[in-house]
Amino acid sequence: MYFLLNDTVLNLHGDDLAPAALARRFGSVGFDYVQMLGQELFAEHPLLQRDRPERAIKLAALINAKQPSINAALFVAPARGCRPDQVGVRFASLDLPTLANLQRASATGALDAVTADREVWRRLAA
Repeated sequence: MYFLLNDTVLNLHGDDLAPAALARRFGSVGFDYVQMLGQELFAEHPLLQRDRPERAIKLAALINAKQPSINAALFVAPARGCRPDQVGVRFASLDLPTLANLQRASATGALDAVTADREVWRRLAA
């Protein structure tokens, strides 16, 4: 399963998505807590999806486990070391053709922040 985290398409494998393992470890955790966890991670590492891909994959798997319809997340930290509540967050449910196109662009090195923004987040639109 593919998951777009900011401008990086992550490939979540069966082990990352194992519902029984996630349920045991995070069953009592709510989605708000998962969002806060993401904000804390991105406050510490604004480029988490590139610098710490193993953590990014775990975060994406946890987001998807708590909200299965979500397959894209955007975390924007204004600066490294900012307060977690300063990290902006958006979630999306992308259709499969869009996600496949983003994955192909990622595989060829053509996916960057501007492309992801234009295709999904639309933050730069006038």
